[in-house]
Amino acid sequence: MRGTDELINVDDPAWPELQELIAAGAVPVRVLPVDRGESRRSLLQMEVTARSALGAVALNSGGLVLDDGWVRVFGGGSGEVDGSLPSLAQVNAFPSDFDPAWHPAEGLVVGHDVLGGVFALNGHDPEAAGRPGVPGQMTYFAPDTLEWEAMDMGHSMWMSWMLSGRMEKFYEGLRWPGWREEAASLPFSQGISVIPFLWSQEAQADLAATSRRAVPMREVLGVAADFAQQMGPVGPGFLGAV
Repeated sequence: MRGTDELINVDDPAWPELQELIAAGAVPVRVLPVDRGESRRSLLQMEVTARSALGAVALNSGGLVLDDGWVRVFGGGSGEVDGSLPSLAQVNAFPSDFDPAWHPAEGLVVGHDVLGGVFALNGHDPEAAGRPGVPGQMTYFAPDTLEWEAMDMGHSMWMSWMLSGRMEKFYEGLRWPGWREEAASLPFSQGISVIPFLWSQEAQADLAATSRRAVPMREVLGVAADFAQQMGPVGPGFLGAV
């Protein structure tokens, strides 16, 4: 077990490189102010150092808000006048006190998008958790298929991929005219409910014609989880506590 100081004080920390990618401006990014207590709690329980992108985001930001709010990457947690973005510790229901025996059973939730898509880092046994891919690989719970998809990259590469602006192709078919304004208007506690549902033939045939409204993010995730349970052999598992 490594203490907090050992996790923080490292050679070659990842944050300066991430800052350069953010400053390059390939995608709009808002870096939220960090809650130092929550950031240290997150870092300690994950036992990752600031040399990793995961540790750097947890230590140096309250989270990252990409594409005018479309994607929220969890970090050390942030208190904001328009609502707070929860920390990695809160989203993943970490123990209140450090527990070396505890780890996320199904994977570490590291980000959400406003449609209920979930980015998660695979744990040590993805197959047992019903997830594709290998340990330490990023996966995505897709709100239009209600299934987990392997992303064939680790967390650091995922961060670079998002900040490079390649999300536009990733979300092709899931964005409608005016999506940016709708996402930007949301507080962090809310997502977008789409009716007919994104997995329906109607929505996939004409997404722009759907009805959309802002609802609590927990509702967006809960509806997707319920339908995934009904439509598949197993449910999607833990999608994050928000």
